[in-house]
Amino acid sequence: MYAIVDIAGQQFKVEKGQQIFVHRLEGEEGGNIQFDKVLLLDHEGSIKVGTPVVEGASVSAKIIAHLKGDKVLVFKKKRRKGYQKMNGHRDYLTKIAIEEIVVA
Repeated sequence: MYAIVDIAGQQFKVEKGQQIFVHRLEGEEGGNIQFDKVLLLDHEGSIKVGTPVVEGASVSAKIIAHLKGDKVLVFKKKRRKGYQKMNGHRDYLTKIAIEEIVVA
């Protein structure tokens, strides 16, 4: 059983017991969070596709930790002009564990 869920503007394929990193979510570590935007649901081989969401379906997850991702370096250069620019950033992430997929 799996579901495709919209979490913080991104779509993820999730299964029960899976741990994923998503953009920073509101809530405390150890708290539970509910996602209602289930776009597709596969339950024992039968697939339900939402228009745009599957009615009554939801995914519950537990917030494990808030953290920062790896550094991403952005390097710009224009050849033969002497122009070089180095920049970088680290994304704020939340690690969540999928606890349950509720079918309507």
